[in-house]
Amino acid sequence: MLAVPLRVSGKTEIGERFSVRAMSHSVSLHGASVELEQGVVLGEILQLENEITKEIVEGKVVSIRRARDGKRYVAIEFTEADPNFWHMAFPTPGTRPMRRLISSKVSSL
Repeated sequence: MLAVPLRVSGKTEIGERFSVRAMSHSVSLHGASVELEQGVVLGEILQLENEITKEIVEGKVVSIRRARDGKRYVAIEFTEADPNFWHMAFPTPGTRPMRRLISSKVSSL
């Protein structure tokens, strides 16, 4: 999970342009889940602007779900690979998680 301030832009069902502030809920190398109040439809193309870096990427709405608390989460998949949009490293697919060694001695307080 990573909360990144975004500006999400697109067109409404009747063709009017919109641009709203939103927060990412989680991010991946391929896109993000965004908490979004603006109504969108599956397959819609949106622009995401990272408000910190001012970088812009285009993405397609691939899923829309409403959580129990009433918030709407929209899954957006980048239309072109941009491995540096989030400015973080992601694990290579298929890698196993690192395991920490547990010390056999526990210090007493």
